[in-house]
Amino acid sequence: MISILRRGLLVLLAALPLMGNAAPTTSAHDLVQDTTNRLLADLAANKEQYKSNPQAFYDALNGIVGPVLDADGISKSIMTVKYSRNASPAQMQRFQENFKRSLIQFYGNALLEYNNQGITVSPAKEEGADRTSVDMSVKGNNGAVYPVSYTLVKLNNEWKVRNVIINGINIGKLFRDQFTDAMQRNGNNLDKTIDGWAGEVAKAKESTENSNDKVVK
Repeated sequence: MISILRRGLLVLLAALPLMGNAAPTTSAHDLVQDTTNRLLADLAANKEQYKSNPQAFYDALNGIVGPVLDADGISKSIMTVKYSRNASPAQMQRFQENFKRSLIQFYGNALLEYNNQGITVSPAKEEGADRTSVDMSVKGNNGAVYPVSYTLVKLNNEWKVRNVIINGINIGKLFRDQFTDAMQRNGNNLDKTIDGWAGEVAKAKESTENSNDKVVK
């Protein structure tokens, strides 16, 4: 089956690029709808070039996805207060960089494999003043449909992505549990856990690939 996490993070990458270039007053819904359309057009034009030079593709993804994410909020959420309050600014920065880099390296290729079977953004709903969600559905290569819900927060009058739920799987909670488990296995050595985070992402990916639950036909 298609990996729920892999396909879900594909959607995360697919829906968010270029969002940082939009006007601060743009609604979260319109932001997702517009950038999804633009990204798919960009992939149609450059996919073969990206396939022959994946590192360039990873670099491009990092450049356009990174500014859209609430990296600080996501990192602190994954670490939880228990660990983040004792982390130095340098450790937090390193974790943010390792987190983004590992996701891009593991899931960037999934984006190149996507053949635009269908991405549908749900109708707009009332937005909160500083927090909202945007829903969409993605049709996978095997015909399965995957519901996706983004949580966005408004920081300095700009919407930033804080979390995503794919097919019922809360990605923030998944990685939060993974981080706690890694800290326990590493004897609460924060540096060791941060430096080995790419391996933890791989484990999370493998665990979801082996699951056949919650696939929407």
